[in-house]
Amino acid sequence: MSDDIGDMRFFCNVIAAGSLSEAARRHESSPPAMSRRLAAMEARLGVRLIDRSSRRFLLTQEGALLHERALPILQAVEAAQAELSAANVKPQGLLRVGAPMQLGRRLIAPLIGQFSERYPEVTIQFTLSDIGLDVIDDGFDIAIRAGMPDDAGIVVRRLLSSRRVVCATPDYLARHGEPQTPDDLLEHNCIRLMRRQRTFDEWRFQTPEGDVRNVQVSGTLLTSSGEVMHQWTLEGRGIGMKALWDVADDLAEGRLVECLASYASNDIALYATYPRQLHMPPRMRVFLDFVAHAMQDV
Repeated sequence: MSDDIGDMRFFCNVIAAGSLSEAARRHESSPPAMSRRLAAMEARLGVRLIDRSSRRFLLTQEGALLHERALPILQAVEAAQAELSAANVKPQGLLRVGAPMQLGRRLIAPLIGQFSERYPEVTIQFTLSDIGLDVIDDGFDIAIRAGMPDDAGIVVRRLLSSRRVVCATPDYLARHGEPQTPDDLLEHNCIRLMRRQRTFDEWRFQTPEGDVRNVQVSGTLLTSSGEVMHQWTLEGRGIGMKALWDVADDLAEGRLVECLASYASNDIALYATYPRQLHMPPRMRVFLDFVAHAMQDV
């Protein structure tokens, strides 16, 4: 098996070089030695791989097929070797992590503290922002965000999922009445969230009969901060829609009351996102595993 891998690597290196003489130069060998090894490989396989009649060789049909199949095999072997090596390397270096403000303070920051105790040679730069973090444009190694990104160059790992909850304080509901259907929200002061240039003012519901109902809500308060939205809701300034992971304690202790419980809202998921890469540094791998494991208990 090792001879087969070695031959495939040799063959792909020759193709990448573009000629036997250039391949010999890159590998500090001689053209005759490279030619002999290629000939031995062809003899073993029983096919001609390269037409060497011209100055710059041409792949035969069999050679092109071998090259096409060999490349992903070699990449998989190299990735496996890198992963095994990384498993034995102590995590160290700088790790840049971003997260939303409220969730970052309440859930992620304590986990980073625990992670730092376990891996003291990893330096973590933790950024909190509600503007909608982009792992590539904002220069993060890992960005924790709600909602699936649409960038093809991004890898995502689901950490947590939850339903959205429409909620208000008992005092607000006593003064303004509790909405009985999603359409009743049109008569209420709804606190709306903004992300960059987008306002999230279309709230989605599913009726008990299974029909989808989108309601265009309005109100006097808008913010780019999920934490501020939470605080305004707790102050009785309007009705908010929040992820259950943000308001579970408030609901349990009576500070907030869930409205429209029989009208299911769309779920929300929390993802760890990071750039697509061939070899992940050990500090990233162990951090992702650590956070994902901790989130199982949330």
